[in-house]
Amino acid sequence: MKTHSEKLKSLLTAHGFPCPDSIQELPPSGSARTYFRISFSETGQKSLIASHNPVLAENIAQYSFTHHFMNKGLKVPEIYLKDDTYTYFILQDLGDYTLFDEVLKGENEQLLDYYKSVMEELLKFQHKGIVGLDLEVAYPTKKFDKRSVMWDLNYFKYYFLKTHELDFDEDKLENDFNAFADFMLTADASYFIYRDFQSRNIMLHQDSPWFIDFQGGRQGPLAYDVVSLLYQAKANLSEDFRNNILQHYLKGLDAIQADMAKNFMKTYPAFIYFRLMQVLGAYGFRGLIQRKSHFIQSIPFAIASLQYLLETTPLPIELPQISQLLNGIANLTQYENQQTSGKLKVLIHSFSYKKTGVPKDNTSNGGGFAFDCRALPNPGRIDAYKKQTGLQAPVIEFLESKTEVKEFLDNSFRIIDQSVSNYLERQFTNLQIGYGCTGGQHRSVYCATKLSEYIIEKYPEVNVKLVHLESKTWPV
Repeated sequence: MKTHSEKLKSLLTAHGFPCPDSIQELPPSGSARTYFRISFSETGQKSLIASHNPVLAENIAQYSFTHHFMNKGLKVPEIYLKDDTYTYFILQDLGDYTLFDEVLKGENEQLLDYYKSVMEELLKFQHKGIVGLDLEVAYPTKKFDKRSVMWDLNYFKYYFLKTHELDFDEDKLENDFNAFADFMLTADASYFIYRDFQSRNIMLHQDSPWFIDFQGGRQGPLAYDVVSLLYQAKANLSEDFRNNILQHYLKGLDAIQADMAKNFMKTYPAFIYFRLMQVLGAYGFRGLIQRKSHFIQSIPFAIASLQYLLETTPLPIELPQISQLLNGIANLTQYENQQTSGKLKVLIHSFSYKKTGVPKDNTSNGGGFAFDCRALPNPGRIDAYKKQTGLQAPVIEFLESKTEVKEFLDNSFRIIDQSVSNYLERQFTNLQIGYGCTGGQHRSVYCATKLSEYIIEKYPEVNVKLVHLESKTWPV
């Protein structure tokens, strides 16, 4: 049986593309799709992205929606080729840098401008994107209706409530679910909803937002996607920042039609609660059942959002069983350490000594550690690894085969351990750590990532942020 690489090479050469120099599998996402970056040594041929997805109906939706949105002037990656089975696509390469990567640098005017720009594009998807869209190919459903709402609410029930053994009356909960769904469906549902509208699905390409992973879209209400973006748990946006973005969106609504913003706000709080229940269900399944660490780490952020919401925004209608359960989730003791992780925040950078230099510490701590990786074996000098990074398997395998790399990490971890333990005892709030190499692409990225994994595992009470400063300049 042919491998993915062999099938992709055959597809490309059959359509006149040069033979690829490399086909590298990209880190997995939460879906069943597998992505690859295709690089060429031939001058003038840009890199490409390939996707493989065995779910045919989802691929048909992606293909149809892509061409429709491109014709509307919306910023989505072009599909250059597909194979006869509709399972392999060759797409435009938008790079690796997402809005979420920008979020990790902290809230500032630049980030706010990006979010406002994203909201302006969202309005176009919602209003222009729905006109003429072939909803017959939408997957798995063409409309946000009561059945699809109940799917998500039951997902929350089975994969979060029951996995946490929260006590509830199933019959009363079903009554609340029905009443809640009916209230949400009073919102105008004649727009396009993206379904998974969050910062990891927004690429920053040529300093402008582009949009991916919209193939689960359908017809529905405006609030769904706004809430998805603003209440993305791992982005952890502050309330002031979030409200600033929301006000910009509301102005855009009123510019389209008078009183649109007023009508939008009538059901907006309900969608915030719905989205939090939905993501908790997803985190329960992907994290607690499938044991994917990214989703487990997101649970305390979602709970923190829920705690704030319960304090500031009441449920829009009387829902006694749901209210009881949401308060129970807000008081789950197993996430207490992670929810109070503001006690110590550890910011970890990978950086380039030649380009950005040692990153400045903008906290009151005044500085931290900077470890020089330039004495370690350099994968960047090997042709096969030049266009890869310290996040990709071949580079990781190369570095992990070198005893000096392990010794270097062990030594730096021992030094860092002393400070983290001491800072926790003294209730310090910030520690910055950087790993630098020549280009900020291979050794520093690998080391910073390993440290992040180490601290998360050893010190669950610590809030860890990992930022790869040179990711915008990595080869694509």
